[in-house]
Amino acid sequence: MKLYQIAHSRTGDKGNISTISVIAYNQEDYPLLCEQLTEDKVISWFAKIGATRVKRYEVPSLGALNFVLENTLGGGVTRSLSLDKHGKSLSGLMLEMDLG
Repeated sequence: MKLYQIAHSRTGDKGNISTISVIAYNQEDYPLLCEQLTEDKVISWFAKIGATRVKRYEVPSLGALNFVLENTLGGGVTRSLSLDKHGKSLSGLMLEMDLG
């Protein structure tokens, strides 16, 4: 199953740091998100675009996980040659992850 089948996502950025929130559509799927979306899995998934560190924060009351990823934006908005300097498409990349 793909992550997008049970959750949606939002992103933000500051410099070369991107934040990605993953929010379960249904609260009963939140434990699965906690189990499957580990820091190790997320860093492995985003290593191909340069991520060097991931920190996960849990927000059980919202059924959400928030990930802070370092070095994912090619140096940030003013330095990157990337077409997506703000990293908004990273939420789509996250949601393509396989669960299970």
